[in-house]
Amino acid sequence: MARHKLWSDEDESDHQPRRSTRPELHYSDDPIADDGDRWSTWDLSRAGERGPKPYPAWLVTDLAAVDVERGVLKTGKEADVHLLWRGVPATDRSCLLAAKRYRDARHRQFHRDAAYTEGRRVRRSRENRAMRTRTAFGRDLIAAEWAWTEFAALKTLWTAGAAVPYPVQIVGTELLLEFVGDADGLAAPRLAELPDRGDALHPLWDQAVELLVLLARGGVAHGDLSAYNLLVHDGRLVMIDLPQVVDVVANPQGAAFLDRDALTVAGWFDRRGRPTDAGALLELLHREAKLG
Repeated sequence: MARHKLWSDEDESDHQPRRSTRPELHYSDDPIADDGDRWSTWDLSRAGERGPKPYPAWLVTDLAAVDVERGVLKTGKEADVHLLWRGVPATDRSCLLAAKRYRDARHRQFHRDAAYTEGRRVRRSRENRAMRTRTAFGRDLIAAEWAWTEFAALKTLWTAGAAVPYPVQIVGTELLLEFVGDADGLAAPRLAELPDRGDALHPLWDQAVELLVLLARGGVAHGDLSAYNLLVHDGRLVMIDLPQVVDVVANPQGAAFLDRDALTVAGWFDRRGRPTDAGALLELLHREAKLG
């Protein structure tokens, strides 16, 4: 994975969050087909707001598609994740998506963002000031920045071959992702929910190390990695929840975040009877991240 600076000045025009509220459910004056909750939002996203090409074969990009809400998958302090069915009426073209919707300024709790966002840059001083003083405008910008940061990180990691959900698109502060689960809408379990112990965890530990190495090689840390944001789907470990991704070089606390992620994950495997060498892992990650 080539070193990629997620918050460079050169990329700012492509990844600058647009000030926008959460998308409304209805985007057209035309009647919505087949009891859909809204028309597909695919045409509302620009090229830079869509996932990497080539688009996966399973993804429905037809403009005639509708979106149907299928319930809440997860609630959080900063965002809620909903299950979304997207399909073309009267055809067999459909897919399931996870819609991650960041909260509005009245209900959001971005209480930890200062440590994570050191090293990130916002071009206009007015926006920096608004975010620092937590005005209503500033809180809206923080939500948009976190959504865009997660989207950019997922695009970079997906392209590098990391086991993360495919980032479908972003519209405002709604991030649409590949749903990790079965065709009936049952989400994959978290690593923390598995009953497995000891030798049965060898393959998952190897995958965890591979993920950590890919992140370090790209110059980033997850920032909040644990057995609760690693999913296990068909024997594959999938990393989720990356709005707080940290630039380990630009952020003064970057190395500490990298170490905390590694030690938290290694500690979980140790407690489950799969011994790890945390010291060797930290040495490997620092070497991959070129931290000296």
